[in-house]
Amino acid sequence: MAKYIGKRLIYMVITLALIASFTFFLIKILPGSPVASADKLSPEQRAVVEARYGLDKPLPAQYFDYMFGLVQGDLGISINQFKGREVTEVILSRMGPSAQIGFQGMVLGTVLGILLGMVAALRQNTWIDYTSTFVAIVGISIPSFVFASLLQYWFGLKWDLFPVALWKDGFMSSVLPSIALAMFPLATAARFIRTEMIEVLGSDYITLAKAKGASGSEIAFKHAFRNALIPLITVLGPMAVAILTGSLVVEQIFAIPGIGEQFVKSIIVSDFSIIMGTTIFFSVFLIVIILLVDILYGIIDPRIRLSGGKN
Repeated sequence: MAKYIGKRLIYMVITLALIASFTFFLIKILPGSPVASADKLSPEQRAVVEARYGLDKPLPAQYFDYMFGLVQGDLGISINQFKGREVTEVILSRMGPSAQIGFQGMVLGTVLGILLGMVAALRQNTWIDYTSTFVAIVGISIPSFVFASLLQYWFGLKWDLFPVALWKDGFMSSVLPSIALAMFPLATAARFIRTEMIEVLGSDYITLAKAKGASGSEIAFKHAFRNALIPLITVLGPMAVAILTGSLVVEQIFAIPGIGEQFVKSIIVSDFSIIMGTTIFFSVFLIVIILLVDILYGIIDPRIRLSGGKN
């Protein structure tokens, strides 16, 4: 296990370096200037600003300067959106709202989806099963911004139960965006758990377990549910990263000052440092989650070998 984790950590560093490199050069070919109001500055003023931030250097020199800073944990500074502030500070200040609604939405959707999928599998071809399938189809087919708009109208405007937008009332402001984000993981979890549990419940070793006198709850939880978790974790891992690090659309709709909303504005105003920092932050989070998912495989099912067929 230790050898496997060490090897994966090396791969993670290489992957992150490649992502940072590709993102850096792709950003450099984007239209626009990272210097605020560049079109309003005189050539002399623009030269001074570019020299201050190292933008007057050749592209290879800018690249190596950025990578050297990245190795030291420095994501640079915001040039125009948050003038002079460190990118790390900006991201951390925006992480709270994104993480809160993302965590709430992920937990709510996953728990309800698992319960719905389990009940559907155990009551196959009944109205409960059909309802679960319908919910899964709706949750996957309809975009989150549609759910967000409906929640705003009914629970915010029509019934006045929760704030329509903005981040003023803490938990109350997080309820509607969390529910909007929960719909996709709910549908995904319900669909995967139902499909996998039905397949497992029809296998030979379940028949053998029933013949040996195993109870219905033991079969459902110890055998069927445990095996159904493996493919679900594979899907929910990357999905959790996407939700926890900020939803671009939902945060815009509810005017939540999170990472997703910040990332959209950074693209609009060509704040390249924020774009780079947010991309790298997301990449690190995703790579770590994928590693944790692989390790969880061995915990859930000991038959899975993580390092070349050895424990």
